[in-house]
Amino acid sequence: MAVKRSDDIYPQIGNALWADRLADAIENTCADYEVVPPPRQAILEGLAAALPDTEIKALIATQRGRKVLKPTVCRPAKAGDEQVLLLTCDVHGAAVVPWDLNDRTASCWSSPAPEASQRVKDLVAVELALQDAAKGAKSAEKEREALRRAPGDDTYASQALAAATQKHQDAIRHLHELEAEKHALLAALGHRRPRPVVRAVHEDGQPKAALTLAEQPYAVAVHMQRYAADNLKRAGTKRGYDLAESLADAGQLSKGMNVLQQWQITHADGTVSKPWRLAAVTGNNRALARLDVFRVRPEHLVMGMPQSLVPLPKDKKDGPEPLLLSLREILNRLSARLNRDGAKPETEATDPSLRAAKIATVSAEIVIGCTNPEALEHVLRALNVNDHLRGIQPYDEDARLIALFATLVDAYARESLLADALAEAFPDARGADLLDLTGVRDALTVNGPLDPLEPLVPAGADVSPVVLRDIAVQAITALVFPGIPPEAPQQANGRTVRDTGRFWPVVRGTLQEPAWSQIRAKAAEGRMRLWSAAVAQLFVHRGNILSALGLFGTTETKEGAGQDPRPLTELLLGAEAGDATAWTALVRRMTPALIHAPQPFITPGQGSEASDGRKGVRRTPKSALAALTLAYTVGAPGVSRALLLAFAKAVLKHPDAPRPPEPDDGTPLICYGEQHWAEADRTAITAGMVIAPDTEGRPTRYVADKAWFDELFPVSLGTPAPTASANSADAPAGAGNTADADAPPIAHGEAAPDPRDQLAKLRRELPARVELAEGNYQKAVDASHALMTDFEEAHRLRVQLEEESLPAERRIEWMEKLSKARAAAQASVTTLEQVEALILKV
Repeated sequence: MAVKRSDDIYPQIGNALWADRLADAIENTCADYEVVPPPRQAILEGLAAALPDTEIKALIATQRGRKVLKPTVCRPAKAGDEQVLLLTCDVHGAAVVPWDLNDRTASCWSSPAPEASQRVKDLVAVELALQDAAKGAKSAEKEREALRRAPGDDTYASQALAAATQKHQDAIRHLHELEAEKHALLAALGHRRPRPVVRAVHEDGQPKAALTLAEQPYAVAVHMQRYAADNLKRAGTKRGYDLAESLADAGQLSKGMNVLQQWQITHADGTVSKPWRLAAVTGNNRALARLDVFRVRPEHLVMGMPQSLVPLPKDKKDGPEPLLLSLREILNRLSARLNRDGAKPETEATDPSLRAAKIATVSAEIVIGCTNPEALEHVLRALNVNDHLRGIQPYDEDARLIALFATLVDAYARESLLADALAEAFPDARGADLLDLTGVRDALTVNGPLDPLEPLVPAGADVSPVVLRDIAVQAITALVFPGIPPEAPQQANGRTVRDTGRFWPVVRGTLQEPAWSQIRAKAAEGRMRLWSAAVAQLFVHRGNILSALGLFGTTETKEGAGQDPRPLTELLLGAEAGDATAWTALVRRMTPALIHAPQPFITPGQGSEASDGRKGVRRTPKSALAALTLAYTVGAPGVSRALLLAFAKAVLKHPDAPRPPEPDDGTPLICYGEQHWAEADRTAITAGMVIAPDTEGRPTRYVADKAWFDELFPVSLGTPAPTASANSADAPAGAGNTADADAPPIAHGEAAPDPRDQLAKLRRELPARVELAEGNYQKAVDASHALMTDFEEAHRLRVQLEEESLPAERRIEWMEKLSKARAAAQASVTTLEQVEALILKV
């Protein structure tokens, strides 16, 4: 007997039989298009469980005895070098979850560091404890008030009141301690959360066309989902209209692209649920607005819907489980409740059963296949970026710049120049030809760990988070400010055109800049902002991107950044050995850490140029860097090289430190600029802060902050002092001993340096110079061994292939060069022996 179909507005989801047929049709169609399908379980639980019962029947056709998708409902789409297969269908309006990786909220996420993930777990635990503490404090207050108002003044009543008062005070104290701990954790996280890392799901060892998140506890998963939704909603408030009202009034007018994604959630009893859901790749704001109209929270759709929110009719009884994990059951219950409420005459117009009528089902495109599942996440992010950059909706400046940088990296990869650009920027890399370019793109755009950058680390250097982040900053600088070939000699009678090389046209085409000859200060500032926003994503504590103003100018924009390729350890040793160029390069390399520290040392231009007393001393970022550089080369009162080196090492190491700094003697730390503040008003000491060193480089009891930095490296340090005449009565006396006052003057009328100061200076610098010489000799030894290995292999292959020998002229030329190198090495051995003898006399 045929059953008449219901005319209800909100659809019911099809049964398991049609879900199996849909899975067969998708797998067969993917085989015809030669693409990889999603896992079968993803189709059954994530896709089929979101389609109305009649929709699946309209998608499937029978071809030569097998189920396939109709040609009109699926289409292949090119995304760069990759191809994805899209299914166009109508899904339930409340079946799609907003994607966490929306590029409009990129600035709200930090790099996915393990320390940050652990801090999120601690933060969630503190928030749960804070809720319990707030309830306990409220209960203690009610108990105290009840005893205070109770009649009677006997001894027992007063003792009970005193005990209740003490209990309330203890509860309030505990509440304040938890609040302080929460604020400290938020400060350690930079008031952001680590970006969720999704990967292609594997089935039977093979990647599939679907994504999966790492396993996380239930409370953490809820916290992260709420954080993503809140930031997405905040980004959507800049629209010129209310999106939810538009959807309720006119429905959804354009399709959104969705992908199947799996969450792995550990519950309190130890069980692990792995729900599949549709995640909105494009149209994230629409997906969230639809859920708002339905009054469904995203975390309930993913982590489990409480049965009390979608109860069964009174004649049916709910099951024993408090949470519903099946998407089919959640949507069927939701549709049934909305249909019942909509049929009641007393239902108000603001009820979801009436407001969601035009989005009961929405048209969507689902990714059901791709050629390269490992690159699926990157392809989808690129589509999301392109969709937004071409749109007319408001775009935050930081998020727009981050999206532009991701597009720039993709442009390098599309032109097959990404590996070449990185190999040119890192000439001493241990294996630039071994780069995993997909992992490199994720690392540079902070959508994955920095481990794929390890082949760019110089040979012999240690691999650490600090080194990898420095490599990432250098790589971003090389891509944003690529060098161009040197200018060719100008011909007497002829027009010369400057060769801009292979890399600059990629930057120009992506950023839509003017011709190379027309680059001015405006284009240089735009490129600098792009660099600053891209680098800021590498740090947990994200400072103002305008703090880097002045770091790059028109020259770097046109000619390239011209980076020093030496690794950090070598730059630190060079600075310790007295190399001013090494310190200058080190200052530029530590600049991002100075900007994005928990207590930033370099901030955007502030203060007043007219009156220092009104807003403070005017200080630009360029002034701060100049003062820090001149403190090493010229000197500054109260600043020693030991202090500078200790500060540089601490700044490079600590912005992402896992634990707060601790002094050796155990005394409590305070920020230098807050030493006269009341204890309750002081900033909490959090992970990533730097202990201020003294003139000997030893740690003090203060945390270095901007007040400490501006006091040691003032604005006046970067301003050249007027040179006094040698015959002037106001000329300063020479430094050093009084016995040297009659020493013959040297250049600019200054007295000769004190020999004791020279000796002390050499004793400080010689250890670093010895270590630098040792490293250079080790590089030479490694190069000679590699050369010998290559020649042995060439000799073996020549004998094996019975090839002719090289011409005698070529061999003689090589032997002459190696003879000169051997003679130089032998001479250096003699020099080293002399140095060994002199060491005993120093």
